Amino acid sequence: MKTTVSLIKADIGSVAGHSLVAKELLDIAEEKLKEAKETGLIEDFRVFNVGDDLQLLMTHRKGEDNPEIHELAFNTFKEATKKAKEMKLYGAGQDLLSDAFSGNVKGMGPGVAEMEFTERKAEPLIAFAMDKTEPGAFNLPIFKIFADPFNTAGLIIDPSFHSGFIFEIWDIMEHKRVLMRSPEEMYDILALIGSKSTYVIKRVYPKEDHKTLPKDEPVAVVSTEKLYQVAGKYVGKDDPVALVRAQSGLPAVGEVLEAFSFPHLVSGWMRGSHNGPILPVSLKDARCTRFDGPPRCVALGFQVSNAKLIGPVDLFADVAFEYTRMKALEVTEYMRRHGPFEPHRLPREEMEYTTLPEVLEKLKDRFEPVK
Repeated sequence: MKTTVSLIKADIGSVAGHSLVAKELLDIAEEKLKEAKETGLIEDFRVFNVGDDLQLLMTHRKGEDNPEIHELAFNTFKEATKKAKEMKLYGAGQDLLSDAFSGNVKGMGPGVAEMEFTERKAEPLIAFAMDKTEPGAFNLPIFKIFADPFNTAGLIIDPSFHSGFIFEIWDIMEHKRVLMRSPEEMYDILALIGSKSTYVIKRVYPKEDHKTLPKDEPVAVVSTEKLYQVAGKYVGKDDPVALVRAQSGLPAVGEVLEAFSFPHLVSGWMRGSHNGPILPVSLKDARCTRFDGPPRCVALGFQVSNAKLIGPVDLFADVAFEYTRMKALEVTEYMRRHGPFEPHRLPREEMEYTTLPEVLEKLKDRFEPVK
């Protein structure tokens, strides 16, 4: 019997602006999922937060996109939103774009990363959650994990995945997808995913000749919901999540984490309109306060055993990432000194929250042809 892991998140209210999910909301989510486990709807769960995002990690036997699981998440967020409004929390319910559940939370505001797979003899799983950035923020580390031999030594020395992986890449503007093979199409893959605001890695699969893993079961998945596309206006950054399996025919946990040792620039930060470094942090440091940032990433490690979760291990709570964090803070200082200028501020075509159209409209009669 296959196991499904669902990581569903939403910003439904926080304390002190966009800082932190209130304990009262976490308690509501904990109680709702505990009830679902007792009734057998889900096998296991963990509730946590990364900044102002409430995270629901659930295991079950119902497969991806299951209406019961998605309704459980929706109702949990809805009940927590009610409490958030009573408490006058900031942004209460901002990621819930509808009051009525329609069978799937996709397209309703929350972010979703789900995968169904056959458990191996040992099944390490890492749940990643980011705050104050967009789905494309995972492009670079996911590529490095599954395609870069300078990051993942196993691509060279482990015969079980020496032939590489298959990347499922989505055009999140045109709502299309393409499957591409690495290393054969590596340069073409990079040509796409380097444009991280348009082309996003959605899933990674083993190749047909993998020694131990079924080719149709994903080994990594990323949430790709673009909140402003759904809402029709800027209501908050997407704050993506991801699930990555590791070891035993896949990159080792250490290789997965190594991909986050470089604090690469991502889009988001204040009002979703700035570039800044991604900061890998422990759960206790997952609150964005400097200029609503810099963007954060948390990694929680589990063993999955008969659909039960063992863990988590707070994987970025490690002194080995101190240099990365110091470098990220140095880059933070450098980028902030640009103020309203690019490349700190996003290019006009990528901004989701801007007064520029109003400024141009006001000035349209004052622009004159240049002779």
